[in-house]
Amino acid sequence: MQNPSRKSKGARGSKRMQLLVVGDRVLLEPDDGEERTEVGLYLPKWVVEKESVQGGHIVATGPGTPLPDFKEIDDEPWRPTRRESRHVPMQARKGDYAIFLRKAAVEIKVEGKSYLVVPQGAILVLMRDQGSAERG
Repeated sequence: MQNPSRKSKGARGSKRMQLLVVGDRVLLEPDDGEERTEVGLYLPKWVVEKESVQGGHIVATGPGTPLPDFKEIDDEPWRPTRRESRHVPMQARKGDYAIFLRKAAVEIKVEGKSYLVVPQGAILVLMRDQGSAERG
């Protein structure tokens, strides 16, 4: 999974930082929305933002909802444990087009570019290219 990255110049010079999505969230590049009606009228930005649903392309996804490790309950407490991370897999994938509930989205800006972070539960519909649906 490739995620958007940004370069950060600190005291140590130039280094590249990676933007990671956690849990069952997805990072979306939102569509600008319809600013023009079918008749040809231009709508102000605040009208477009009041829409209850919005669409966008998925840029990155988190690993999914974490599952508890039930082995820990049965094990002896003094024995060293090695935790294995398990997650409910994400239905959304990078490259999908998602229609989601706007109220659940949180807007962030990275290097001047706007993204939306949306929980998978707020996604109503996923549209996937037929070729990528057959591969995965």
